[in-house]
Amino acid sequence: MFIKRLQLALIHTAVAMTLVPINSTLNRVMIYELGISKTLFTLLAICPYLLAPIQVAIGSYSDRHPVMGFRRSPYILAGLILCVVGVAVSPQIAILMSNNVTLGVIVGILAFGAWGMGYNLSAVSYLSLASELSGEKERGKTIATMFTIMVIGLIATGISLSRMVPTYEPATLSRAFIIVAASALTLGLLGLIKLERRFVASSSNTKSETYTVREMVTAITENPVAKIFFVYLLLLLAAILSQDVLLEPFGAQAFGMTVEQTSRIVSITNSFTLIAFIVAGFLDGRVKKKYVAQIGNVGALLGFVIIVISGLIASKSAFYVGITLLGFGTGISTIANLSLMFDLTVPEKVGLYIGAWGFSNGLSRLVGLLMAGVIADLATKFTGNALSGYLVVFGLEALMLFIAAIMLYRIDVTAFQKKAHDPQFVEKVALAAE
Repeated sequence: MFIKRLQLALIHTAVAMTLVPINSTLNRVMIYELGISKTLFTLLAICPYLLAPIQVAIGSYSDRHPVMGFRRSPYILAGLILCVVGVAVSPQIAILMSNNVTLGVIVGILAFGAWGMGYNLSAVSYLSLASELSGEKERGKTIATMFTIMVIGLIATGISLSRMVPTYEPATLSRAFIIVAASALTLGLLGLIKLERRFVASSSNTKSETYTVREMVTAITENPVAKIFFVYLLLLLAAILSQDVLLEPFGAQAFGMTVEQTSRIVSITNSFTLIAFIVAGFLDGRVKKKYVAQIGNVGALLGFVIIVISGLIASKSAFYVGITLLGFGTGISTIANLSLMFDLTVPEKVGLYIGAWGFSNGLSRLVGLLMAGVIADLATKFTGNALSGYLVVFGLEALMLFIAAIMLYRIDVTAFQKKAHDPQFVEKVALAAE
């Protein structure tokens, strides 16, 4: 199982690393070097998350339609290829937009759409395969391995990009993206070799649990704790994830950092996220999950506050302290809240609640990215200062984390479980399904 766990981690890493060039290098080039609107870039960046609902259909379809006897591997491979094509083509967006905005937008929609479709196709398939191969007892180890190796891969990708693209030149950018794409494809293919056994149909393994959107909404709205946790996740993740497209151009705008220097931001934040994973693992079982989650939330909040201060006082040192705290807080928060998420389920309805929390995750990414671009542009237009747009968004993200931290105290796992098993509640969910 150890080898299969590593293979799953390679696939997870391969898909994740294809996003790094887009969110760390391409966004900086388009926003800062080429002066493309932040709103326009984020409208392109949310394409993958607009396609997120398709994961439900993909998961259900792959359960019932094996390809050459394999239920997951063909879908993972197809998704990986789309991700690779998307990232390889994406530098052309910047090149085309400098000459023809309309054509650049069309290519951008195609490239981001290909990546988004590939991500959704592969993610639901390899996560389903990870669950099937691991079983309930080994699932925690598999998740830990997948996320740890993924973070290491992100660090390596960030460092490599900083060296391959020290300054913006179209040919250099394209070459670097193709190298990342080829590396991701290689890792993914290595992960797929003899990973999945051929599927043999039987009455016991063809059944799959499915839920309707109405049933999921009822499960959230009728349970007060579930409702609070859904909003909590939405605020928390929107705040943490929306900075992805702004940190690099902010570094360039505020401190005159080169493309090489801003590309290293991903490596710095993920290095401290990796350290946070280790710390969170040590605290697990020793400190209450809510307390650990709060440490992460407050850490990320302080990170945003210090980033804002760094822009106001023009201190690059303070900026590095801020992104360090942001990376560490994100890591602690991720592990603790993931653990808390699994507590906020019931054995007989695991798929229902995990689907709900997954929906909150996808929605938060969409809202966060769109918020980052639109508010940054509006603030810049209103103040006439490009730097103020970034500072307003980072300040808003700190406020969202503050509200989320307050909401965390109202999340009671015992109350959730009691309500979820209440006969009247179960009846309402059942009626929603009908």
